[in-house]
This record gives sequence, structure tokens and C-alpha cells, in this order.
Amino acid sequence: MNNNFVKGSWQEILDWAQNKSINMLHYCTGCGAIELPPTMTSRYDMSRFGIGPAATPRQADLLLVTGYLSTKTLRRLIYTYEQMQAPKFVVGFGSCTINGGMYWDSYNTIKQLDKYLPVEMYIAGCMPRPEAILDGLLKLKKMIADGEADGYQRYQDNLEYYHQNQEAVLGEVQRTQ
Repeated sequence: MNNNFVKGSWQEILDWAQNKSINMLHYCTGCGAIELPPTMTSRYDMSRFGIGPAATPRQADLLLVTGYLSTKTLRRLIYTYEQMQAPKFVVGFGSCTINGGMYWDSYNTIKQLDKYLPVEMYIAGCMPRPEAILDGLLKLKKMIADGEADGYQRYQDNLEYYHQNQEAVLGEVQRTQ
């Protein structure tokens, strides 16, 4: 039997299984956290799509960053991400994770989260409505099923790039990996 066929078929099965149940850890750093409870409760009920909360980073597949980041919270976010088991995915909410949002000109606001951690997607809005959150998470599930969500692999392949960016902002960063 062709080894590439076996590896490809096995990866397809893993991608399919990973897509069916996503445990999320929501890192609530700002006002985006207020949109998660309605998304989880009966009106929108994200659990019917196989997405539910996780208690710890080691149980989570998905890290939601739901607001602005300061240099202090970036350090904790990196520790949290590195504790998660692969495959792991990051989704940023709103403009805060892209350009700092309304705190864009603050000296300690982190802009461009994807310079420090691999972001699979950003969900637009300030803050995104529950409908937008569900739409984004369903698109992420499709990306996972299609094998397109590979942020954790990009992080490993470009570790030096991410570490340089992290250390430029934070100084020395204690590694958990």
C-alpha cells in the first residue's frame, strides 16, 4: 500500500474528527467577552455545532482572544497558547486584536496579534454579534475539516520569527515548550 495514501487518508480522518468537537478557551481581555454568553445559550446554542467551553488550556483546541491586549496580558496569552496541545487554533475578535481598537495609540497596547501568535481568522465587528461569531466558528470548522487550519504548524515552523516578535515587546519570555 502506498505510504502517501495511508498518511493522507489518516490525516483526512483526523481532520474530520477534529472538526466534530471543538473545545474553546476564551481569553476575555476586553468587551468581546460580553458576546460569548449569548452565543453559548439557547438562542444561538453553539454546542449544537460541536463547540463548547474548556476548563483549562490543556483541554482546549481553540483559543478565542476577545478584546485588546496589553503587554502584560500578551505574556499570559503566550503561556496559555503554549500549554495547549496540538492541533490548536486561535481566533481574534474585533478590531482590537488587529489594530488595538480604541486603544490604538496607547504605549502598551498590542497591535497585530498575528505577529505574536498564529491567528487562523479574525471575526469582524466591534464587538462581533453572536451571529458573526457562529459564522466565523463554522468557517473555522470548515477550514479544519479541509486541512487549511494549520496555525500550530506555522508556529512550529516559524518559531524564531514569533519568539523574536514576542521578545521585542516583552523582553525575555519564559518558554513552556
